[in-house]
Amino acid sequence: MIEGFHEGGCGCGHVRYRVEGEPIFVNNCHCRQCQQQTGGTSVVNAFYEGERFVLVQGAFREHIVTAGSGGPHTICRCSACGTAVLSFYPRMGRLGAGLRVGTLDDASWVTPDAVIFTGEAMPWVAFPAGIPAFETTYNALDLLPPERVARLKALVERRKAGEG
Repeated sequence: MIEGFHEGGCGCGHVRYRVEGEPIFVNNCHCRQCQQQTGGTSVVNAFYEGERFVLVQGAFREHIVTAGSGGPHTICRCSACGTAVLSFYPRMGRLGAGLRVGTLDDASWVTPDAVIFTGEAMPWVAFPAGIPAFETTYNALDLLPPERVARLKALVERRKAGEG
């Protein structure tokens, strides 16, 4: 388990944040939407409970796009340089934050739990050995260790109760 806080920020330094501990899960997503939204081949998101993320400095500008589910996907970008720092997805609302791993000051400790939407990946992309890869998505309950499954289930229950 990764203890303590991790810090990060945007490309220009206007936004600084810290996030507590280990993510619930980490996905490397190759879907077409992620490609368009990042201008790259994929995105790596570390998903945390929203309250584990603290904006220490700066401000976000929020952009709402349509998620694969059809619901609102809110991308929080630095208000100065536009770097995408985190997202809120329809399933969890603001209870769960998808932190862009590339914005961490040190992301060397982060390894994806899964590579997803490989069926939409650019044809020349190679997937890492040892990380489960899925043509579309996967059931996190089947892949994650029990303590992280418990955290995910707690978020789902909070959402069902009307939070977020």
